[in-house]
Amino acid sequence: MQVVSVNVGRPRPAAWAGIGRTSIDKHQVSGPVAVRRLGLEGDEVSDTRHHGGTEQAVYAFAREDLDRWAERLGREVSDGHFGENLTTRGLDVNECEVGERWRIGTAVLEVASVRTPCNDFKTWQRRHGFDDRAWVRRFTEDARPGPYLRVVQEGELAVGDAIEVVHQPGHGVTVSTMFRALTTERALLPELLRVEGLTPKARRRVEAYVEG
Repeated sequence: MQVVSVNVGRPRPAAWAGIGRTSIDKHQVSGPVAVRRLGLEGDEVSDTRHHGGTEQAVYAFAREDLDRWAERLGREVSDGHFGENLTTRGLDVNECEVGERWRIGTAVLEVASVRTPCNDFKTWQRRHGFDDRAWVRRFTEDARPGPYLRVVQEGELAVGDAIEVVHQPGHGVTVSTMFRALTTERALLPELLRVEGLTPKARRRVEAYVEG
């Protein structure tokens, strides 16, 4: 299990983006990258209302899942194209438990939340020649969104670093489970209460469902 690409990006003007700028366009870096509480050095969020913060500091997506999408889309999907900071190999990131911790380099990261697709992601696909028809629905139905990670221990990481799973909470609530609960299978929302350190946003969704 290892990191095969480290990807960072800064806000760029984009008339097609909802707020007129985007950071989805990542470039790959080869040397050691500092991991700070709010993310990787050289990476900056554009839409701070919906992205970023300590619960969405680093985004990971598996190379295996990019390859699956490449087969469906009929074109190669490059590392970082989905806007991920870490492209991984050898670890099913969507079957990892929420609260699971990974040591990468000298940093420790914890699975905290999930990425939900938006219209900017759809437009990004179209602008790069991919079939974006019903993209948000297709990505959602796949239920393999990749996790957002919080930084438990700051440090450095680099391409080629091993991913060592150093803690598994054992509650069985996976990244895929959390995603489905928040999107297509709301009956799963109470399951999220098994997660210690559940993000405030997800907890509010659960409470609204239970009280409703």
